[in-house]
Amino acid sequence: MSAQAVSSRLAVLRLLADGERHSGEALAAELGISRAAVWKQIRGLERLGLCVDAVRGKGYQLRRPVDLLDAGKISAALGKPVCRAIEQLHVLEEVDSTNSFLFTGPKPAPRKLRVCLAEYQTGGRGRRGRVWLAPFGRGLCMSVGWQFASQPRDLAALALAAGVIARRSLIALTGLPIEIKWPNDLLFAGKKIGGILVELAAESHGPCHVVVGIGVNVSAAPELTGNPGAWAGGAVDLATATGEPPPSRNALAAALIEELAGMLQRYADDGFSGYHAELADADYLQGRRVAADGVVGAAIGIGADGMLLIETDAGVSKVLAGDVSVRPES
Repeated sequence: MSAQAVSSRLAVLRLLADGERHSGEALAAELGISRAAVWKQIRGLERLGLCVDAVRGKGYQLRRPVDLLDAGKISAALGKPVCRAIEQLHVLEEVDSTNSFLFTGPKPAPRKLRVCLAEYQTGGRGRRGRVWLAPFGRGLCMSVGWQFASQPRDLAALALAAGVIARRSLIALTGLPIEIKWPNDLLFAGKKIGGILVELAAESHGPCHVVVGIGVNVSAAPELTGNPGAWAGGAVDLATATGEPPPSRNALAAALIEELAGMLQRYADDGFSGYHAELADADYLQGRRVAADGVVGAAIGIGADGMLLIETDAGVSKVLAGDVSVRPES
């Protein structure tokens, strides 16, 4: 699809986002396009999974209002130091992956951030190439790029630190008792509400480029969050978890960017130590019987280096990375 077509589709969506009914004539006049062009863009919105009710003689109405991302609103909610640190803030209608967009693009200058958010990802990814599903405008798909002057200590635990600050932001905005499931999942009541994906490229004794991706289910479609196959153990969104309208996605994005900026600026000097105690308080696996990287036993915590500690009959094993599953008690 051409950039012009995407721009027209987004312009129609911005007018319909309030959930009110708008006549085709009014939409065409507002945008300076024909009513046939309006209809074409409406069909494009439906292909994105947005339900638009069309009533002859009355117009068009989104079945559910959409809280669209807005770069201006996000920037206005950020502190001045973070605003000055942002080299570029991209808010895209559609992208393959916000992580890929930043990781394959220009590296940020030292002490600068590059940020990408998208309404919809055609190839959203989780760890190990898994698919990250997020309906258009219903989740938060965000990545932040940063360049360390050299590879920082505790680099392997960076995703856990990002999980801690993401949890912190979600609690501040919703009050929900979010937990962290090692190594990169955010859970509410045992169901996945968000996740972290860190990708990096480091040179030997040189700069280290990292991209930290955060995905949050904000008001995802019931067919996604209610499908146990979407994620092991099922998924949930902020709207369902709180039982009320979720926080603005722009406010959530700003809170996460603010926290991520602070974490990345300090991490080269402080490492993971400042996040370890907070992680221990939020550790979903603590005391559960788990299996990870071929090790089966009781999870007894997460080490200061970010490794999962599992107590087995042979002693305590440390797991650096891998998938972890909760096992029924024997």
